[in-house]
Amino acid sequence: MSDGSDRPPFQAGHFLVNLAARGLIGLALALPYAWRVRFVGWLMRRVIGPLAGYRQRALANLALVWPDRPLSEREAIAEAALDNAGRTLIENYSTRAFTARAAGIEPEGPGYAALIAARNDKRPVILVSGHFGNYEAARAALVARGFQIGGLYRNLSNRYFNAHYVKTMEAFGGPVFPQGRTGTAGFVRHLKEGGQLVLLFDQDVASGVALPFLGHPARTALSAASLALRLKAELIPFYATRQPDGLGFQVTLDAPVPHSDPETMMRTVTRSLEARVLAHPGQWFWIHRRWKGATA
Repeated sequence: MSDGSDRPPFQAGHFLVNLAARGLIGLALALPYAWRVRFVGWLMRRVIGPLAGYRQRALANLALVWPDRPLSEREAIAEAALDNAGRTLIENYSTRAFTARAAGIEPEGPGYAALIAARNDKRPVILVSGHFGNYEAARAALVARGFQIGGLYRNLSNRYFNAHYVKTMEAFGGPVFPQGRTGTAGFVRHLKEGGQLVLLFDQDVASGVALPFLGHPARTALSAASLALRLKAELIPFYATRQPDGLGFQVTLDAPVPHSDPETMMRTVTRSLEARVLAHPGQWFWIHRRWKGATA
């Protein structure tokens, strides 16, 4: 019998996972910034990644894309990707220190001038990227320069972890919107008012169109391009590339994608990300199921 409340049922497994994760995050946050970033990178590379199956998934993806590369080389890329994922996680929880560092990054590239021009004219901009480097460094650098950079997020299945995960995104400044009808209405309104929005496009979407990515078809959402066409918004690929010290970033905005049709535009965006992955393979999140059904 219901007690009349709308409170969801207690989920012991999710609660314990969140408890462990919060404990590790809290431990890392007690360390000086540079130490904590290196520590969580190491933890993801040596402990969490292998135990959670992320390392195996990364290696499977690398074998699919580059079967002729030596195994030792693919293993090195997988470890670098895990390290980058761990660093990204704790950086995003280190809001004050991370945003302070990002504020000192001067964005560059032809897309930056286009972004400034669009802001001055109160025209909407959709900034599109992949899970590469730490994309939040770019958002933080732009927010520090007065841009109203909104974000779109997908609620996690673990509601306990999701509660503080959402708070970390909100802390970067700029509005954030959940996927779904309410969130869509919010970010469309934000764009119509001349705001900017960040969208990540490089995860498998069942309803997406199969576009070539690193030599294999990958189901890709066309929504970023469709929205840009609908709202007459600039569509600008952007990247925050981790620097050799493992702590700093170079923020680059590519030239706006010419308006044509959604598929053509997303092919251009995909090629832009491909170029970054080829140049810095260890900075892309190989742990995602990007080619669902194509790997074991």
